[in-house]
Amino acid sequence: MTDPEGLRAALLRGDVPPEDGLLLWAADAAFETVRPVMTAPRLAVAVSGGSDSLATLVLLSALHPLEAVTVDHGLRPEAAEEAAFVARFCAGRGIAHSTLRWDGRGARGNLMDAARRARFRLIGAWAQARGIGAVALGHTGDDQAETFLMRLAREAGLEGLSGMRESFESAGVLWFRPFLSQTRAELRDHLQRQGIGWIEDPSNANERFDRVKARKALAALAPLGITAGTLSTVVGHLAMAEQSVLCSLEHLVKAHVHVDAGDVVIDAHGFRDAFDPETGRRLLNAALLWVSGAVYPPRAAKVIDVLTTWRTRRDRTLHGCRILVTDDAIRITRELRAVAALRVGFGETWDGWRIEGPEQPGLTLAALGPEGLRQLGEGRRRAVPRASLLASPALWQGETLIAAPVAGWKNGYEARLMRPSFTVSLIRR
Repeated sequence: MTDPEGLRAALLRGDVPPEDGLLLWAADAAFETVRPVMTAPRLAVAVSGGSDSLATLVLLSALHPLEAVTVDHGLRPEAAEEAAFVARFCAGRGIAHSTLRWDGRGARGNLMDAARRARFRLIGAWAQARGIGAVALGHTGDDQAETFLMRLAREAGLEGLSGMRESFESAGVLWFRPFLSQTRAELRDHLQRQGIGWIEDPSNANERFDRVKARKALAALAPLGITAGTLSTVVGHLAMAEQSVLCSLEHLVKAHVHVDAGDVVIDAHGFRDAFDPETGRRLLNAALLWVSGAVYPPRAAKVIDVLTTWRTRRDRTLHGCRILVTDDAIRITRELRAVAALRVGFGETWDGWRIEGPEQPGLTLAALGPEGLRQLGEGRRRAVPRASLLASPALWQGETLIAAPVAGWKNGYEARLMRPSFTVSLIRR
């Protein structure tokens, strides 16, 4: 492996070819940006064997000690050999490498999205176990432009059109993209100058996938001057506007939002005074996602309907939640119907909650519901809306209520919310 200090000295002297020097500086600058906020000291690169991720590994490993990780998703017969290719490449360079396996054959719905989420989940758990604080991804300006076109087709709002983030937290790990300002061609040119080959994923030519369609559309738009580079510039402008919205949201959340019994509670007076359609939409989406645990927000038209009628329609359901409005507060709580059939064993997580305390035979977690409220009685209830109590977690032994800590009756048990805190950082997911 290249000596990092010697390479930095060569960069300063100008002894490295300009094209390689720019890529190395980009890699180093990206890592130095995330280093101060890493929760663990070690670095890794997620590598599929394609040109972008392989070049990211080569460039970052020339500057920093790191590990590599590959997810064998099992979706194609070649996947195992591709993971083995990366393992051999890393072994030849003295880079520690791990292969993680996910059986994607049972995935339903959007297969590419399911695979992406599985990669984050698997790599996040692997990184935490190994004391790795940051994982680099090999996305380029081409990916940024393709993502912009796909989100444009879905009528995305500002948060979608402002592009992929250079860094973000997910699955307990900090992720960063060193080469969002570089093109795929630049990374491939670097590999070719180094005499390094890569794997071509056949799915990159399969027009069933939206990303491949976007790639072809981008090529067709080139005569108009619409290229990956120009779209990346547009995304940068939108990202600055996005940052301004996030600042407004941060002020609104800090001043007028709090969490109570697992509900998001918004001060109605502050919301009304600070209200503008975009800020209101973003805050409501974030609250609905946080309370419901859903992956995607509700349809925009339904959110807009809430924003235009919240003063007069004081109780409605949306996205597995109930929205309760009083003169003083807008409360987003869980809808009982969304969790009524959910029952798990003691010690397991129930709708984002865990109840801890003395173990007894036959304990289960389920919604408090009307029967639980009846057994709880008026004297032991918290002063929160009935809808919130109905969908709160309770500990049962058969049909007998043992504890309802969130609702006000602990009986020796504690309830712990397992979700991250509701902050403005969650609003752009």
